[in-house]
Formats: sequence, structure tokens, C-alpha cells
Amino acid sequence: MSYPPGPQDPYGQQQPGYGQPQQGQQPQYGYPQQGQPQYGYPQQPGYPGYAGYPGVAGQVPMQMPGIAQAARVILFVLGGLQILGAIGVAVLFAVAKGATSGTDVEGAGSAMAGIGIVIALVMAALAGLLIFLGARFGKGGNGIRITTIVYSCLLLLGALGNFARGAGGALFGVTGLALGGFLLASMLQSSTAAWFKRPRY
Repeated sequence: MSYPPGPQDPYGQQQPGYGQPQQGQQPQYGYPQQGQPQYGYPQQPGYPGYAGYPGVAGQVPMQMPGIAQAARVILFVLGGLQILGAIGVAVLFAVAKGATSGTDVEGAGSAMAGIGIVIALVMAALAGLLIFLGARFGKGGNGIRITTIVYSCLLLLGALGNFARGAGGALFGVTGLALGGFLLASMLQSSTAAWFKRPRY
């Protein structure tokens, strides 16, 4: 005859099934339970590998503002005009030197030719600077923007000086004011400033 197990009988107590956690105990290791953090790399903004991290695949790159593109074209045009001007000045003073050769003013002609060469070299150097600035608009930093601002201010001052030459310099004065004013205004735009200050990875 068998008797029901007593409360202290270890063989008669019902044991929980294999793999099932007892009440009050932590869940067994295995697949992560719902609500628990999963191990791995953090997939949050600001970490490499996240789709919104700047500079990774899937992120739309920042586009150069239209007003900055227009300023870039103006720099290239001005650089080309400076090159043509440098060539013109060099040829003009070379012709003047040749015309005074063998005359009483030959020494003065040689001195003027030397001055013309210096002016042509300065114009050529300025042309190189303008072309360099325009070429660096795509990858350059805020220093390119500041240098363009300085040049635009110098262009405005030169344009104002052209008005002092009378009617002959008025055309160059108006043109210089228009181009210099546009360059300065374009570089002071918030969108242009953001473009040159953008992070690079």
C-alpha cells in the first residue's frame, strides 16, 4: 500500500521542466529575452555604421549652393581676364621699348619696359590666385571663403578708384563694383558659409 508523499519528501515534489525558469529566478541563457539589450555595435546616430552618419554610404552629400557656384565662375572669368591683361601689358611695354630704341629716350623706354614687366607679373600672380580659389571651392575650407572676401573688398576699392579717372574709368568702375559686390555678398551668405565650414571625413 502506498501513501501520498509528505511535504518533506524530495522525491514527491514536482520539479519544473527542463529549460523552464523557476519562479523568482533569472531566465536561462540563450536567445535574448524581450526588453533586454542585445550585444553588438550601437546603432545610434553619431556612430560609424549608422545610415545617418555623415559621409557614409546612403547619406546624401551636401551640394554646393548655387550662389557659390556663380561666384566660382566669376573667379575663373576674372582670372582669365587677368591673364589676358598681363599679356597685353607685357606686349605694350615691349613695343614701347622697341620704339624708343636708338633714340634719346631709349633709357626711359627701358625703364618703362621694366615697370611693365613687374606689372605683368603681378597681374599673372593675381590671375593664378583667382583660378586657385575657384578650383578649391569644391574641397577647400573656410580659408578659401575668407580669402575670396578679402579679394572682393580689394576689387571694390579698385573699382572706386577707377571713378577718379573720369569718364574713361567709369566703365571699369561700374564693372568692378558689380563683380566685387556680388562676390562679397555671395561669400557672406549663410548657405555659402555652411558649405565651406562643413565637416569633412
